[in-house]
Amino acid sequence: QVQLVASGGGSVQAGGSLRLSCAASGVTTAATCMAWFRLVPGKEREWVATIELSTHVPYYDDSVKGRFTIWQAPAEKTVYLQMNTLKPEDTGMYQCAAAGLCLAGHVSTKDRVWWSLGTQVVVSS
Repeated sequence: QVQLVASGGGSVQAGGSLRLSCAASGVTTAATCMAWFRLVPGKEREWVATIELSTHVPYYDDSVKGRFTIWQAPAEKTVYLQMNTLKPEDTGMYQCAAAGLCLAGHVSTKDRVWWSLGTQVVVSS
């Protein structure tokens, strides 16, 4: 079955960069898209970005568009999230997800969804 492992988090100053990785197994046959979300204590889960695995079309939340880039490694079952010009409000626990059904770049809860554990990102002023 599908298994996802997220990594690459760390602590940086505002304006810095980080690259997150999501390594997946079994995703190429079971999932149609992969996405990144972030969690902050006391707040709801926030969607960050999605990539459709067959077309490689990316989607971004307005808060990160122009600063973040999501892409899939050509010969690996890995999806990356390059985060540039980081802001304190980008702080959070980042999780990646794989979904069996994606609509306009959004993960559908009507089909199966697999989640990784989180990797912590801290952006300080």
